[in-house]
Amino acid sequence: MISEKFRRQLRQESEKWWSEGLIDAALYERLAARYQFNQLEGDASHRFVTILMGLGAVLLGLGAITFVAANWQEWSRSLKMLLLISAFVGVNAAGFYLWRKPTSQKGQQRLGHGLLLLGALLLGANLGLMSQMFHQSGDAYELFLVWGLGVAAMAYSLRLASLGVLSLILVAIAYLFSWSSSVVWDQFTGTSLIIQHLPLVISLVFVPLAYWCRRSRVIVGLSAIAIAISFVFNFKFYAVWSMGWIIAIAFVLPPALLWSYSEEIWQRRPVGRLPSATRAHARSFQPISRSLATVFLSVVFYAFAFHYWWLTNPTESTYWINVWNWYPLIDAAGLGIVAGLGWLQLRYQIRFGRLQERAVNSGLIAILLILTAMLFTWHPQLGQVCALAFNVMLFVFAIALIRDGLALTERHTFWGGTVLLVLSIISRSLEYNTGLLLKSIVLALCGAGVIAAGLWFERKIQPHRPQSLPRSQEELP
Repeated sequence: MISEKFRRQLRQESEKWWSEGLIDAALYERLAARYQFNQLEGDASHRFVTILMGLGAVLLGLGAITFVAANWQEWSRSLKMLLLISAFVGVNAAGFYLWRKPTSQKGQQRLGHGLLLLGALLLGANLGLMSQMFHQSGDAYELFLVWGLGVAAMAYSLRLASLGVLSLILVAIAYLFSWSSSVVWDQFTGTSLIIQHLPLVISLVFVPLAYWCRRSRVIVGLSAIAIAISFVFNFKFYAVWSMGWIIAIAFVLPPALLWSYSEEIWQRRPVGRLPSATRAHARSFQPISRSLATVFLSVVFYAFAFHYWWLTNPTESTYWINVWNWYPLIDAAGLGIVAGLGWLQLRYQIRFGRLQERAVNSGLIAILLILTAMLFTWHPQLGQVCALAFNVMLFVFAIALIRDGLALTERHTFWGGTVLLVLSIISRSLEYNTGLLLKSIVLALCGAGVIAAGLWFERKIQPHRPQSLPRSQEELP
C-alpha cells in the first residue's frame, strides 16, 4: 500500500517537473488520477477529525468514569449492572456500526476500531466489577484468563487482528499471575487445566485465529513465542534436572516444532507436486517460525554453554511422584505429532526441491537438535563435557549465521551471528578466572572485529550499478 507521505512528495515533485517543462499536463493528470492527489487534503481532514473525536471520547469517558466513581457506593446493585451492561453493549454496537462503514470513510472506520478495542477493555472491567458486586472472590489469573478468552471470541467474530493480539497479551498476563498461585498446578478446575495445558490451548485457539484474521503474522509470531515459553516452564525443568529425558523434551521439542511447521503438513499431496503458488501460500508463516526457532536455539546454546549448569551431579528428583506433574507430557504428545509431520514434509522438500543455499538448513538443525537431546539425556554421566559441547555448537551456529548473512546479504542474519559469536567469546573470558589484561585484550579485539566486520559487510551489500542487460533481455522486442 502506497503511503500518504510518498503521495505528497510525488505531488510536490510532479508539480515541480510540470513547471520546469519536464512533463506535460496530460502526464501530470495521469499521475494525479493514479495516486489520487485530490484526496490528500480530504484524508488529512478526516485524520484530524478522527483525532479530535478520539480526544473528545477520551475526555467524555474520563468524565463518565469520575461520575460513576463518585456515586458508585450509593447506587443499587441493579442500577450498577444496568450501567455496566449498557456501557459494554453501547460501545461495542457503536464501534461495530462505524467499523462497518465503507472504505472511503477511513476516519469513521478507525474510530469504530478504537471503540471495539475499548469494548474489549470494558469486558474486563465488567468481569471484575460483577465479581466484586456478587462477592465472587478468585485469583487474578482467572480474571485475566477469562477476559483474554472472551476477547479471543470477539476477535473470531470480527476477524480483527488487534483483538487477537490483545487477547494473547491478556492470556500471557494470566499465565504470569498463575505462577504466584501454588494451588493452580494441583487443581482440576477449568481455569487451572487451561493454564496447565496452555501450549496446547494456544495451538488450538490462537494459531487458527491467525489464519482467520487474514493470516496475521503478529498473532502467529506471538502465539509461537507463548507456546515455546509456556511449554518450557510448564515442565519446571529446575525441579527435574536429574531426569535428562524430561529436560531434552522441554528444550528440543519447541525449536523442532518451530523449524518444521508449515501448512504443508495438512496437505495430502507431497509438497514437491503442489503448484508453486500453493507452496508459497502454505509457507507464508515459515520465515517467522524458523526465525523464532533460530532465536530459541541461540538462547539455549548460549545459556547452557556456562559451566555452572554442569558443576555438580544432580540428585535424584521425586517431583514426578505426584501424578499431577505429568500433565506437560500430554502437550508434548500433541505438539510432538505436529513436529513429526513437519519433519516428514521436510524430507519431501529435500527430495523434490532444489539444493538448500543456507548453512543454517534443515540438516544442520536436525544434527544440532539430536546432539542437544543426547547431551540433556545423559548429562549426569557426561558432566563438564556438556559445557564444552554446547560451546562448540554455539560457535558452529554463530559461524553458520554469519556465513548465511554474507552469502545472501541478509543484514539481520549477519549481525545476529556476529552478536552471538562476540557474546560467546566475551562470556567465556568473563566466566573463567582470567586476568584483567587478557579480558581487556579480548574486549578490545571483539570491539575492533565488530567494527571491521560491520564496515566490510555494509560495503559488500552496497547495490551495484548494472553494466548491461542480459542478452536474453536485450533481444526481446
